[in-house]
Amino acid sequence: MNPANRSVHRSLPWLLAALSMIGPFSIDAVFPSFPLIGARFAVDDTALQQLISVYLVTYAAMSLFHGAISDAIGRKPVMVAGMLVYALASVGAALSTSFALLLACRGLQGVCAGAGLVVGRAVIRDTLAGAAAQRLMAQVMMIFGVAPVIAPMVGALLLPLGGWHGIFWVLAGFTTLLALALALLLEESHPPAQRRPFAPRTLMASHASFGRDRPFWPLLISSSVNFAGLFLYIASAPRIVRELLHLSAAGFPWLFLPVVIGLIGGAWLSGRMAERRSAGFTVNLGYAVMLLACALHLLLALVFPAPRLPWSMLPLILHGIGVQLAFPTLTLLLLDRFPQQRGGISSVQAFASLLLCSLVAGVLSPLLSVSMLRLALGASTLTMIGTLAWAWYHTVVRRLPDQTPAAAGAASVLQAEIAEPR
Repeated sequence: MNPANRSVHRSLPWLLAALSMIGPFSIDAVFPSFPLIGARFAVDDTALQQLISVYLVTYAAMSLFHGAISDAIGRKPVMVAGMLVYALASVGAALSTSFALLLACRGLQGVCAGAGLVVGRAVIRDTLAGAAAQRLMAQVMMIFGVAPVIAPMVGALLLPLGGWHGIFWVLAGFTTLLALALALLLEESHPPAQRRPFAPRTLMASHASFGRDRPFWPLLISSSVNFAGLFLYIASAPRIVRELLHLSAAGFPWLFLPVVIGLIGGAWLSGRMAERRSAGFTVNLGYAVMLLACALHLLLALVFPAPRLPWSMLPLILHGIGVQLAFPTLTLLLLDRFPQQRGGISSVQAFASLLLCSLVAGVLSPLLSVSMLRLALGASTLTMIGTLAWAWYHTVVRRLPDQTPAAAGAASVLQAEIAEPR
């Protein structure tokens, strides 16, 4: 069936958005509880940062397999099972009696959380094509955008009620309800006739075939680095809020509200531009806005060595807008390279992005979050890498002969728009 002709259940954007929210909630909700966890287990800030890094590393590693498994057995079973095991891991985290056990449960959370993000993107591309797919991706990302601001505030509100344990109990309850909703409402988008057997040798052969596709590498780099510059500020939130801004746990919205405003605004703009502007124009605009945000970050860091509110946080709005303008189209372009292996290609993209984010959280953030200037330089470098990769893709796709993508049977509309921007 042509994906453009499939009907979309009204619950689909909400289900996919809820799945996408698991990632930000798992990261941001625990930030306000860092001092309590550190005091409970007698660990320092470096050890506490591993609560993020361990989660991201296991998230990235398992993301290589979620998509391929969903290509073999269907999207729905992977999503439902992932959320149920995530709920069990959250219960284990809430009941942890040692820091090592807490880290192990965080790792298990990471193993399962990617089932929603990775497979959800494949569901969108299974269901819709062209501008309709871009709009749905943008709608999901718009709803997803509220998660970073809700998560730390929920975490802060739960501290007086249930301490740091309460955060994990809430995550357990949320994912249990989400698994039930998926079981009842989600329609399978990958029918048995289109499934591919799951085997390690087949998986490695598929990944090797991705690497031989010339546009794959610049798209992978650009889509993976796209969020990394903004994520550097998100991962550094505890130090920015407490040490640079000298605020309490109630001060997290000063950083997260601008991020969310930007993400929601950018997602809305991306959806509005889906049929009005070409894919190339949308991504170009996204990177232009991100570079402008980086320039403002650098300027404000030089003018105000000690960050000032609200000025030092305002460029995050522009950065969020730029990320959301570029991300839906970059993701769809990458999925379109291999239409019969969307789960697998989504896995590879998620793996690369999450591995980079784990590096940002575990290495770059501790090194750079000592000052806003260092953070601005780091975010600017990451954004420039993404911009150069996008320019590289532009060059590659213009030099390609007039043929279909590597494993496609029909030409990619989005790729054609890159070659002939409007």
